[in-house]
Amino acid sequence: MEPLTAAKIQKVLYVTYIFAALDITLLFVQFSITPYLARRLGFDTLWFGYLQTTVGVIQLLGGPVFGRFADVFGARAALSVSAMASVVYFLLLAAADSTILLFLHKLPAVFMHALPGAQMVVADLSASEKRAEALAKLGLCFGIGMITGSSLGGTLSTRYGEKFAAYVAAGGSLINLLLVLKFIPKHTKKHNAKDSNRKGAGSVFSLGEIVRLMKFPGVAKTFTVKIISGLPSGVFQVMFSIIAMNVFQLKAEQNGYLMAYIGVVQMVIQGAVIGRLTSRYPENSLLLLSIGLSSFVGLAQALMANVFQFCFVVVPMMFSLSVFNVITDSMLTKSVPASDTGTMLGLCASVQSLLRTIGPTIGGFLYETYGVASFGYIQFTINATLFILLFMSRRKTPQNK
Repeated sequence: MEPLTAAKIQKVLYVTYIFAALDITLLFVQFSITPYLARRLGFDTLWFGYLQTTVGVIQLLGGPVFGRFADVFGARAALSVSAMASVVYFLLLAAADSTILLFLHKLPAVFMHALPGAQMVVADLSASEKRAEALAKLGLCFGIGMITGSSLGGTLSTRYGEKFAAYVAAGGSLINLLLVLKFIPKHTKKHNAKDSNRKGAGSVFSLGEIVRLMKFPGVAKTFTVKIISGLPSGVFQVMFSIIAMNVFQLKAEQNGYLMAYIGVVQMVIQGAVIGRLTSRYPENSLLLLSIGLSSFVGLAQALMANVFQFCFVVVPMMFSLSVFNVITDSMLTKSVPASDTGTMLGLCASVQSLLRTIGPTIGGFLYETYGVASFGYIQFTINATLFILLFMSRRKTPQNK
């Protein structure tokens, strides 16, 4: 492969950010469709939880495989597969007029890992010391996508129906596919592509590759922290559409505006705050900060009574989530060789899928049995305990940036 010049690298990064922003936009269009379509088809809270769990299981299985596929066959192939799967996904959603079809349309999600694929490209093409800042810009794309997608999805669903909104999303996915084929190079890693191809398709499905990565120093610990700390907030996130409908009594268009507000907050944090923090403070300190703040966010969520109060909670909530996700992803990709960043980011994505797998079941039970406040109290307890354990552990070991 011909080495990428600085100008070409910058161009690829810009296209990758555009790809990610459009994909997230379409994701939030889907979020504006599915809950209301499910309710129209007769789903209650429990069955909607099963639907969310189905997506989590599918992406949990696909995440590590997709990451390894990206390492072996390159960024263009991986992102193309993801974009094509998105086209099929939204076409099936447009056709979903029964419970069975609503479940079946989730199957292409096994290949839909655009964000981890974009993260791999950014990690491959950015310097190690600038990686957290570069990954934070993808978070900025996430905020843009959240704002655009939530507003667009709510408006299209309310005025033209869920089917029309799904067709629009399918068209957007097709545009993303064309962007990948036109601008993303076959390989973005600095090592020789033949080294990856020599491993063959067999290594894509190798559990041994995943176990090998877990043995690198610091990986297992950071991964465990990512799962434990992320579980309570993950439960709240997967149940938020139910909370918005049943507790806040929001319609699709109003929910879209609320998600757009959350997107604005995240966009400001990712674009203007995280880069400055990572350049001044050690990543371990920022990780502790995010976990400590998350515990207080949980307490605030438990005590909030209406959507107006929730809007105030959103600011520290998005700050803690954004810092936590960027820092853990950066730490994990720095802990493994450059040839394995795709697999590592696929595993990071599988953490979110794991939370979406068990989150709806846990969330549905807590919601029906103890109410919304239970989400916040559990988040406070888990993250406060984790903060204390990490702080004590940090005092016993030298601080690393």
